[in-house]
Amino acid sequence: MLKSLEDIEAYRQGKQEHLEDNVWLKYIVQAEEQIVNLERVESLHELDYKNPVLDYVERSLRLLEGLPLSFWIKELVEETLIWSETAKGGTLPQRLSWQAEGINYFVHNIGSAQLYLRHVGSAATAIDSVSERVTIVHQLIETHGLIGQQIRGEVPPTVNDPLSALVKEGVLASEELERLLTALNHCIIGAVSPELWQEVQSEVTTLIAVIASGDAYAPLLMMERLQRMRTGPISKGEDFRTEWSKLAGDGFHAERLDSLQHVTFWYVESALQTFSLEQFLKVMTLAAGSAEVASLKHVSFEHVMKGIYYDYKGAKKINVYKKRIIEKYLSELEWADIERGNTSSGSPHLSHQLHRRTNLPDTVFFDFQFSPAAEKLIEFCIEAEKSALYERAVLLLFDLFELRRDAFDRFHNEDSYLSQMNDTADYKAVILEYVTGRKVLDIGPGGGILLDLIEERMPGVTPVGIDISSNVVEALKRRKQLEGRQWEVLQGDALNLKDFVEAGSVDTVIFSSILHELYSYVPLDGVKFNHDTVSAALRSAFNVLSEGGVIIIRDGIMSEPETQMRRVRFLEKDGLVWLERYAKDFAGRQIQYQRMDGQEVLMPVNDVMEFLYTYTWGEEAYIHEVQEQFGYFTPTRYAAFIEQTLGDQAKIEVFRHYLQAGYTEALQDRVKVMDESGQEVALPDSTCFIVIRKNGRL
Repeated sequence: MLKSLEDIEAYRQGKQEHLEDNVWLKYIVQAEEQIVNLERVESLHELDYKNPVLDYVERSLRLLEGLPLSFWIKELVEETLIWSETAKGGTLPQRLSWQAEGINYFVHNIGSAQLYLRHVGSAATAIDSVSERVTIVHQLIETHGLIGQQIRGEVPPTVNDPLSALVKEGVLASEELERLLTALNHCIIGAVSPELWQEVQSEVTTLIAVIASGDAYAPLLMMERLQRMRTGPISKGEDFRTEWSKLAGDGFHAERLDSLQHVTFWYVESALQTFSLEQFLKVMTLAAGSAEVASLKHVSFEHVMKGIYYDYKGAKKINVYKKRIIEKYLSELEWADIERGNTSSGSPHLSHQLHRRTNLPDTVFFDFQFSPAAEKLIEFCIEAEKSALYERAVLLLFDLFELRRDAFDRFHNEDSYLSQMNDTADYKAVILEYVTGRKVLDIGPGGGILLDLIEERMPGVTPVGIDISSNVVEALKRRKQLEGRQWEVLQGDALNLKDFVEAGSVDTVIFSSILHELYSYVPLDGVKFNHDTVSAALRSAFNVLSEGGVIIIRDGIMSEPETQMRRVRFLEKDGLVWLERYAKDFAGRQIQYQRMDGQEVLMPVNDVMEFLYTYTWGEEAYIHEVQEQFGYFTPTRYAAFIEQTLGDQAKIEVFRHYLQAGYTEALQDRVKVMDESGQEVALPDSTCFIVIRKNGRL
């Protein structure tokens, strides 16, 4: 067994007397701060009970132990591995002392190499063979992990020049360096993930051959480096080249980033991979505006990485509260203002910072700084996830940062919400029977299932999704790229479609479960829950329709006569509490109910249904569903409203209403709905389906 593994095992058995003779191990086990790349960590909570750096070093050494290597190479690699993570260790006072000495422990390969040299001290010059050995190990530590980082675009190729110099100066033969680097990188990368090593082994081997040969590196443009840093988003559908070109047309000047060509980036993918390309490039452009950028060698996003993650239900998750706020902050920064250094957003609660540390002039740290009030509110939201306070906490967050309260801002159930939207393919397929012409607008496309259906089942038809939410648009663009879809998606306002498509160029406009959201969320003349908003949306659609084109509506409906009453018996012990909370929180109208005996209430039929729509979705969706009014017209009133809004040129060709499949089954074990005499009755219709044809010009 390797001597270093014996030392680790002794420590794990509770022995510590040998630490003074193994300074590398002493540094690592004394770590009082977690310094770890969170990219592959599954739970932050687990880090509280382990030393991830020691675990990683042990894994790398066990890989080394199993490799068929000469004693000399194995010895050099072992010494490199045990020292390469030491800058992540040490007590807090010790780390402050290191910083005062100029040891850059924030850049762990540089800091670890400095600690190694300090440890070997005068022994490095005792005899030539030892000096040569120290030279080799020092260079291997200083370039530890940089081959992998070069593949990821995080470092410029020149950072590996010291390795080539070992051959050029005759310290090592090129074949010896290749064997050393291959073994070392197998251990470094394989200790992260055996699958990752299999994935990159060929590319690593090729790069090592170039380094060992001493050949000149092919120049790597900054655009290429940045594209490599976006490997994760690209694998999930980001069309890097197309988006880059579009941003260039919108004011992004790529040459501004050339000043970062010589810089090494730390923790960039872990910190920024969930942000859009535009947001990512804005962060990079902000970093390029750092004072004395020419003297920079390192830009660290460690603080962003640590702040953007937290544990949600036992698993590491993006802190979507912070992410949404940062996204809004970046969206409000114009490219021209960033280039001029005019980056004050006016927000008292969020700013970005570029700061340096004492005695570390070549390293800059990028971070987003939240105000104390914002930090406390975000902490409150996280804690409130465990209680009924959650919806109120999130509403405070929305108000403080002026975030949109739309259906996509569902935070943790965002993915499941889009999945549920896509699971509605069966009833959305009915819409296709009424699609007319060749150009179709899907307003509020959600997860894109209707766009898929039109593309797959209606050759020759061009479906276009339009949504006001940048998050929805970005998610759809990524999926389009990943799946090779042909439909289009635009960011636009449903109330002003003529600003995004030519009047008279559209044959079909579809509002599938979206008009009730416009009614509930979008204020017109300062008023939400506004029928005028629905009117504006219908006029907007009608104005872009070609003659003979159609508007298709699938949405909520109220029951008539509106005076019907229903008794509701809750079969769950907390059902009545749900209703009381809902009646207090719902802003669409006053929800009326009269307490009866036990777990029963008497309510107007439409108040029953409006409540049950939210009750069906469950606790996690409550904060969003309670803000929406699904039914806003009875059938009679809806037909009259359409005629009044669109006039004689509009003809209602289809108007039917029905109970959406699944409601009865979802509620059968939760409530019993009865008439006033106590006889169980069916749920009333929940949904309407309307087709309106344009017969002439307004």
